[in-house]
Amino acid sequence: MLSLSPYDELPVHQTPYPLSIVSTTDPGFDDGYFFGAFSAEDRCFCFQGLRINPNTDIIGGYVGIMRDGVQRTVRFSRTWRELCDTTVGPYRMEIIEPYRDIHLTLGDNPSGIRLDLHWMGSAPAFLEAHHLAFNRGRPTTDQTRYSQPGTVRGWIEIDGRRIEVDPSHWYGSRDHSWGLYFERPPLAPDPKWLPPRDPGGVPRALRFWTLFGAGGLSGFYAIHESPEGKRVPMNDTFGTPFEGRLYLGWDHPIELAGGSHELELVPGTRLLKAATITLIDSEGGKWTQRIEPVGPPWVTATIGYQAGSWRDGGSMRTYHGPGVSLEWDEFDFSRQPFDHTMYNGTVLRGLHGKEYLSRITTTAPDGRRWTGAGHTELFLDGPYAPLGLA
Repeated sequence: MLSLSPYDELPVHQTPYPLSIVSTTDPGFDDGYFFGAFSAEDRCFCFQGLRINPNTDIIGGYVGIMRDGVQRTVRFSRTWRELCDTTVGPYRMEIIEPYRDIHLTLGDNPSGIRLDLHWMGSAPAFLEAHHLAFNRGRPTTDQTRYSQPGTVRGWIEIDGRRIEVDPSHWYGSRDHSWGLYFERPPLAPDPKWLPPRDPGGVPRALRFWTLFGAGGLSGFYAIHESPEGKRVPMNDTFGTPFEGRLYLGWDHPIELAGGSHELELVPGTRLLKAATITLIDSEGGKWTQRIEPVGPPWVTATIGYQAGSWRDGGSMRTYHGPGVSLEWDEFDFSRQPFDHTMYNGTVLRGLHGKEYLSRITTTAPDGRRWTGAGHTELFLDGPYAPLGLA
């Protein structure tokens, strides 16, 4: 049965159906957000997200905090069409002003985490190149995504201890994506009934992605490379060789034309020790960043995307029972890599985080310098010749 939602009041329809009905029946279609709030001075990263899966009729999300290697995460879920709103139990996301002010709250719940934050854009959102990947001719990713740097104000509370979040040194990262995302068990066909994977094209081995802020300077960039270290178009969810933009305030963009990196890994691991990034702007100017992680990276295995990240063995896309389902856990991830057992019994061996809180110092072509903080993703998947990784 078709039904209306508050969004149907707006003249934004793209199909002949209410907005809660999407144009594909694939359970991999979803729409949602990630928000980061972090401070290198306070050595704290708060990560949270909300995603709607209209074809499974689920809205799910999470809030987590990584501090000094200890990661606590609360997950929540309910059916979607009973209330087409960005609220799940104690969690609410409210858009006060698009791209400028987003109000994020988490009320009383058993995890001991509460928060009241305003995520404020420090520069316009960057529309990334369309994400498109194939396997045997079938699109496995067909998705739009934008990313945005920001600052954050408000408070975060853990077991009654309050952290004041001051935009003078608390920065924000976020993205919003929608479309067909790659298949994730348990809502994926059993590969034994299908031909072997044959994506064709060039695979991705490296993803170096950063959103950062430092006073009046902020920015976004992403570098993707093949196993040979080549920046060429790739058949991958993240397959764009390079893109990005810096901002001096909201109205002064600096277009980036290219970038390169020098990565230092913790010996014997794929963990980032430090990085020097060189960015070339559209006028040939050279911007240099020194990136130094602050503490161990946080780990996405607890946020709900993977099978077994929920205690019942499911994920953010699956049904966990009537009403609002909520659960939480805490792990000590201070020593990485490590072996981690998911709730469905799957053992992830040699796991390490890929999401870093970093202290970032940026030097402009004219010698000006800014120091702030950033959210850095480093994916090193499979062999990567430039670092001698097999």
